[in-house]
Amino acid sequence: MATPLSADRLLRALRDEGLHVVEHRNWRTNNRNHKGPWGPTHGVMIHHTVSAGTASSVELCYNGHSALPGPLCHGVIDKAGTVHLVSAGRANHAGSGDGDVLQAVKDERAPLPADNEADTDGNRYFYGFEAVNLGDGKDPWPDAQLLAIERAAAAICRAHGWSQRSVIGHLEWQPGKVDPRGFTMDSMRTRIGKRLDQAPDGSAEPTKPTTPTKPTPKPKPPTKPKPTPTYEPYPGAAFFKAGRRSPIVTAMGKRLVAEGCGRYTVGPGPAWSTADRNSYAAWQRKLGYTGTDANGIPGKTSWDRLKVPNV
Repeated sequence: MATPLSADRLLRALRDEGLHVVEHRNWRTNNRNHKGPWGPTHGVMIHHTVSAGTASSVELCYNGHSALPGPLCHGVIDKAGTVHLVSAGRANHAGSGDGDVLQAVKDERAPLPADNEADTDGNRYFYGFEAVNLGDGKDPWPDAQLLAIERAAAAICRAHGWSQRSVIGHLEWQPGKVDPRGFTMDSMRTRIGKRLDQAPDGSAEPTKPTTPTKPTPKPKPPTKPKPTPTYEPYPGAAFFKAGRRSPIVTAMGKRLVAEGCGRYTVGPGPAWSTADRNSYAAWQRKLGYTGTDANGIPGKTSWDRLKVPNV
């Protein structure tokens, strides 16, 4: 569960993910908030427009039509991979769908149950992206467009601390829907998951220079070898989400305190929290990371250098 991103945070999250974003007309105030609540948000839904042409598709999603008033999504992703923002509030894209699917998305659980009911208002809970495509199974999906879908969904997930399991297709939500048609949502979720294990621009977490090796000291008399310490392997960025409980989180917090990076009032404890994220961000800064590379979400390089003991 999460409070919806403000217009500024939504725009920043998308651009930080390396996307080219166009702000269309009065997108910040173009919404359906007068028809129902917007939030709490639980996931991202992907659609195709059943239309051709960027300009006409963006206008359609901004205004809607007589049978379905706009806005019809939050962002339109064109064939070239540009995201055109058309709303920052409640949008008319998801309609009524299956409450069991919503619960699975909230739990980040797989596989999703069958969408055989339409008993839940999806417009309240999901961000929506419409990708320009005829949806006939023949209209191609350019690599740039698929990459933009991956990046847009990952940007929202990263902003809320969600995994790729928070991203679904319209066809997985509402009975009778087929969109997006032309690629599978399982393949897209795999792409999103890999991206969430990387820095926001899609690159691996940058490697920082190591301390120069000191001269080898003179040999000392042999001593009894000490047991080789073992450390927790990197569990992946998706592991660190709000509410996660694990002894690994406690062990990580103790190491951060030992490194002088603890930002805890009480703890550390087993539940991943804002204090853990702030502490880890201090560790990343200690290693030399800055900006979005020091966002408090562990990456493999910084995790390996922290050396969290096995629990």
